[in-house]
Amino acid sequence: MKPSVVIVGAGPRATGIIERIAANAPELYGDEPLDLHLVDPYPPGGGRIWRRDQSPLLWMNSLAEDVTMFTDDTVEMAGPVRPGPSLAEWAAGVRAGEVPVDAALAAAVAGLGPRDFPGRRIQSAYLGWVYEQAVAALPPRIAVHEHRRRAVRVAGPREGRQQVWLEGRPAPLTADLVVLTLGHLDAQPPSEQRELARFAARNGLTYLPPDFTADSDLSALRPGEPVLVRGFGLAFIDLMVLLTEGRGGTYRTEADGRLTYHPSGREPVLHVGSRRGVPYHSKIGYELAGPRPPLPRFLGPAQIDALLARPGGFDFRRDVWPLIDKELGFAHYHRLFAAHPERTLTTWPEFERRYAAAEPGSPALGELAAAAVPDPADRLDLDALDHPLAGLRVRDTDALQDTLRGHIEADLARRHDPEHSPDLAVFLGLLSVYGQLVRLGDRGPWWHGFFSFLASGPPGPRLHRLLALSRAGVVRFIGADATVTADERTGRFTAGSASVPGARTEARALVDARLPEPTVTASRDRLLRALHTDGAAATPAGLLSVHPADGRILDRAGRPHPRRFALGPHTDARSSGAFTRPRTNAPSFRQNDASARALLTFLAQRAGRRHAVAARTAPTSEDSHAADH
Repeated sequence: MKPSVVIVGAGPRATGIIERIAANAPELYGDEPLDLHLVDPYPPGGGRIWRRDQSPLLWMNSLAEDVTMFTDDTVEMAGPVRPGPSLAEWAAGVRAGEVPVDAALAAAVAGLGPRDFPGRRIQSAYLGWVYEQAVAALPPRIAVHEHRRRAVRVAGPREGRQQVWLEGRPAPLTADLVVLTLGHLDAQPPSEQRELARFAARNGLTYLPPDFTADSDLSALRPGEPVLVRGFGLAFIDLMVLLTEGRGGTYRTEADGRLTYHPSGREPVLHVGSRRGVPYHSKIGYELAGPRPPLPRFLGPAQIDALLARPGGFDFRRDVWPLIDKELGFAHYHRLFAAHPERTLTTWPEFERRYAAAEPGSPALGELAAAAVPDPADRLDLDALDHPLAGLRVRDTDALQDTLRGHIEADLARRHDPEHSPDLAVFLGLLSVYGQLVRLGDRGPWWHGFFSFLASGPPGPRLHRLLALSRAGVVRFIGADATVTADERTGRFTAGSASVPGARTEARALVDARLPEPTVTASRDRLLRALHTDGAAATPAGLLSVHPADGRILDRAGRPHPRRFALGPHTDARSSGAFTRPRTNAPSFRQNDASARALLTFLAQRAGRRHAVAARTAPTSEDSHAADH
């Protein structure tokens, strides 16, 4: 029987695996035949999240020049580098007529520069093109078969071929190996969300639980009515866009440069709050001039090895966070001394020597910074960054609107001013840290939220529009430590915050603006839940446990399954949700290469055994001669 691999999920991660199979097959697999079955109800390349069928108003959250699907010589992997264009370079190829696209896409790409934020439809086209290139690069005897269905179950013995059952298909696909590249998935609501849904149903209200915003039905959010929104991240930004511009509102730049919003009259009024009470930090709007901080320095492979070797394991807050704090501080001060030495009181060699000698998390680090950097605004304080409104109390909600607008304006100014370039160094430090933490497995939701708050915020233009919406009264800020209750007395949702003591906002609608948690236990994906039921291990946070070396799924005894792999946000080896920036030694590329090489090695060994058996059982020349007579 012809060898086969079933890949469940056809988004960017699946494309990355196919690209790495194509790159490594000549070395590891030769010209053996192989069937690759790609299973997903959505088109390959973009998959569900990056499909083309989305509002043209929705943008990517990365600059065009900061998105690539191709490896380069910074990637630490065993397989060969197969370079290719970034999104910006691909768009330039489209404009030059080198990449044929339809007229609508050509028009969308016409004005896209390297430092612009592309629409998601453009990214979908890029991902589709990359998928086609990856398939075309496969050796001639490796064939790809697309199945526009949903996979619902995987069965089969550890040492035998696997069966993958598809929705609406009576017979399963048979596979030597199964690779799950599932991406973001819907989830069963936890008890608090179920209670909110029941409360809404009893009282004729609207409750929208966590979801991919582009898939949410927003029609129940009525014009002019207040809507409470929990969450101030990227899902909120999408919600804001779809309920304002998406309902016919427009923006105009006034003579003084200020942006104003002109409502259509069909918008609700969005009252938004969160734990921090502020939106994610703006994307940084300048490039780094001069040398980058030499990273990793205090959280690199040696420190990760030491953490993994601890007999009693490690605690993230106690053992890992101090190393992160020191690493990000090193990146910050390295840049400050290099680019702005006039704002320091000592030399970099002296500061670096004392900084390196101080224990991670010790008061000595703060004391050193205070002595060497006179302006507190030039010092790095991660706790203050994580709690920007800590201790803030204002007299009423109107005062809070002014305060929050000032905060957002200050953030935009700082994130677009190279005088604050240590912020960009910290961003690079966060990317380095994330790449190292992949080896430690699941870090829990707090770290991912902190990373996204600092490093994966919205484009600056989105925050300028948020300010305009706030001035127009279409968006109202609730504040920090926001709470929402289901008030049985009034039959309404009620929100308040620590920032405005005693203030309450009532509404008939509540939206939880965030993605569902990617847990195997609560996932709506039947296949993932069945895997866990059948013995696949999960972390305490509910992520699928996989081997850090190659992504093989672990059972509850810690044994890697020889024939099942998983990559992506539903696993404890998840990397950042952002797309890969060129020349950053991205964890996703390293993981894809390791998994592709592991599955090709497995298949090659089986092919060798098949050939050996065939040679032993083939008739000899004497047998052939006898048979002829």
